[in-house]
Amino acid sequence: MLETKDYQLTDAPYVKRTTVYTDTSVPTKARILYFHGGGLLYGSRRDLPEGHIAALTGAGYDIIAYDYPLAPAAGLEMILEDVCHSINSACESDAAYTDSTLPYYLWGRSAGAYLCLIAAAGGRLLQPPKGILSYYGYGFLCDNWFCTPSSWYCSLPPVEESCLDHAAKTPDADGSLDTHYSIYVYARQTGSWKQLIYTGREKFFYLNYSLRTCDTLPCPLFCAHSTGDPDVPYAEFLELCNKYHAVRFIASGNEHDFDRDPEDPFTGQLLEATLSFLKEQ
Repeated sequence: MLETKDYQLTDAPYVKRTTVYTDTSVPTKARILYFHGGGLLYGSRRDLPEGHIAALTGAGYDIIAYDYPLAPAAGLEMILEDVCHSINSACESDAAYTDSTLPYYLWGRSAGAYLCLIAAAGGRLLQPPKGILSYYGYGFLCDNWFCTPSSWYCSLPPVEESCLDHAAKTPDADGSLDTHYSIYVYARQTGSWKQLIYTGREKFFYLNYSLRTCDTLPCPLFCAHSTGDPDVPYAEFLELCNKYHAVRFIASGNEHDFDRDPEDPFTGQLLEATLSFLKEQ
């Protein structure tokens, strides 16, 4: 039986919550710490499809989904600091969630995968994960795609700069699709995405917030991507896989988050491949 519990955390300078998913009918073998996507500008910890939750918890993996503060009110340094704190708190026996002796994995979709990768790569974690699940993630390994106008987003109706009025003025994790997705579209149409998430010197962005100078990860990596992804280039996926010898899952199609459709045959195949990777670790 699936059990879902929400908790409010008190050790953050903003309203921060986490959601824990557990199948109480099976023994728990490991935890999966989940971070949502949204280009660091929008999104919700509650964005996981029901099929994903059922498949993983049914196989004995508790899922802990976290909030994190969103840009532009929070810069990359604060966001990554918060994510690392969430992971380290789980490793330091936060008994409010689950048995602290269990091994853990990191799982992110899109920007959430990016955060998992950077957190693991930077030596900021008290205990390395057993593995990382990167669903259409990235490490800013390829040039230009993230700091120039995106042809795909430019094909959408233009978004005015006034969309930034919807952004919080102080750190906040509330990134509703209705009000905040337009901020990401604006960022990608204008090529200003990097400026909205990072305001430091260029060289420190690549040193501290990309994977360009990281030769190895502390754990195995599973990467999933679609060949025609209009958001994160397929070339970025190939660079990520080649650099870290990742286990690959490739879907043929033109969707970024292709797994959001439970009827897509690639969704079921992806979950099977994910469970196989977890079992092997």
